[in-house]
Amino acid sequence: MSATVSGATRGSSASPRRPRQERGGLQRVQRARTRVALLLILPTLVLLAIVIGYPIVSAIITSFQKDAGLDPATGFFVQGGFAGLSNFTHWLFQRCPTGDGGTTSCPPGNLGAQFWTATFTTFLFTITTVVLETVIGFWMAIIMNRAFAGRSLVRTAILVPWAIPTAVTAKLWFFIFSVAGVVNAIFATKILWTSDDWPARIAIIIIDVWKTTPFMALLILAGLQLIPGEIYEAARVDGASTWKTFWTVTLPLVRPALLVAVLFRILDALRMYDLPAIFGGGNATATWSVLVVQQMRQGPNAASALSTIVFVFIFLIAFIFVRFLGANVVQTTQAQQKGELK
Repeated sequence: MSATVSGATRGSSASPRRPRQERGGLQRVQRARTRVALLLILPTLVLLAIVIGYPIVSAIITSFQKDAGLDPATGFFVQGGFAGLSNFTHWLFQRCPTGDGGTTSCPPGNLGAQFWTATFTTFLFTITTVVLETVIGFWMAIIMNRAFAGRSLVRTAILVPWAIPTAVTAKLWFFIFSVAGVVNAIFATKILWTSDDWPARIAIIIIDVWKTTPFMALLILAGLQLIPGEIYEAARVDGASTWKTFWTVTLPLVRPALLVAVLFRILDALRMYDLPAIFGGGNATATWSVLVVQQMRQGPNAASALSTIVFVFIFLIAFIFVRFLGANVVQTTQAQQKGELK
């Protein structure tokens, strides 16, 4: 009896030891896998730190420095020095330095007086072009997703504008919108599309929509092709109309790809530079990026401050977009995988 009890005691004391050893072995394997994973991604992290991290940190540091130039108080050339927040107030509050060391409102024509105009222009281009490109791109994607004779030719033709370099596109449309160009000839007008404020803005919106809509259509088409045909057959059997099928089947299932496409276009449009810079339009079409390049010719430190402000704006917009819409992407994808989306 005592041998049985002692054997049971030894067995009970040894049984928890085996799972503890197994857990220890699993933890060691997990730590080894973590070390291997860190070693594999370390070169990428170092490359990102050099290519992305260093320029951002350098721009932030230089944004707090004064630009070298003539001191308005003494008339002597100075190397600059610590500027505090003056470079940021120069842009955000449109304050320019005076000869006595103070500040005043930036006069018209000064780059500092154009920041909020450029902000308005940037958001105008972004909102208008993204909305139009999403609607037209969705329509193009639905057409390209159908089976018909010559579909490959239609897909190729739709993607041609996107394949043309932006500089070539800007010069091409510059001649189309010139005073003696095709647009004025067709409508019998003499509109100065390349110099007047609102005509130039409208022209750039038309050009960007013409060029970038195929990109939206391509991304949305990738989402449409993932939708099983059986779902549409079931909708037809249930007697759903084309419009109801679009709202209850196509749009919910293509939502993840659509949101990714919209996010990409928003970030791209907020950084728009080459199209307004080459097409023209003056201050009315100057975006954030155009203003940064113009300021670089006058003072790199003030340009760094403007770049930092633009970076913060774009980062916040992207964060808000991903934070409040990215959760819906995850939930929609999970619902599709579980078959819960109806």
